Amino acid sequence: MNPEVKKVYDAAEGLMTDAINYLESELAKIRAGKANPAIFDNVSVDYYGTKMPINQTANINTQDARTLVIQPWEKAMLQPIEKAIQAANLGLNPQNDGVLIRISVPPLTEERRRDLVKKAKQEAEDAKVGIRAARKDAMEEIKKLKAAKPPLPEDEAKEAEAKIQTLTDAYVSKCDKHLENKEKEIMTV
Repeated sequence: MNPEVKKVYDAAEGLMTDAINYLESELAKIRAGKANPAIFDNVSVDYYGTKMPINQTANINTQDARTLVIQPWEKAMLQPIEKAIQAANLGLNPQNDGVLIRISVPPLTEERRRDLVKKAKQEAEDAKVGIRAARKDAMEEIKKLKAAKPPLPEDEAKEAEAKIQTLTDAYVSKCDKHLENKEKEIMTV
């Protein structure tokens, strides 16, 4: 493979990998009726005047399939963490016992499950848009290489475009697989 084409291919693959990583992190935040510490990844707590993620101020563990336990490193952080969880509007009710915070994850209703599946589909579609944008950029770079001095030979350009399309199809397929797994997880009662 031509070194310039390889550079374009590697850049496209890097962007597509980033899109998949983003999708995985977003899908992990969608709760499926099971206790999962990842649902607090976007929740920030006021830590002495600075906004910090909860997981940087406390240990978050699962006690059982429906219970999360948050143990702050400082007792003074119990109230701010409890307030941050309530303010995040996750549909969870933290119980503060003076030492740690327990959170019971309620079972999901059928309607809520459908809403979560819609959200998961939207996240997958956003990742696919990112993958297609990476393909578009790569294809434009190949066109620039064809017009450059010295020009990229036509047969190499066609081969590079085919490889980029194959790469795109593989990453779109990965998105679909992640979505399918998350959908199954959400809809399982």
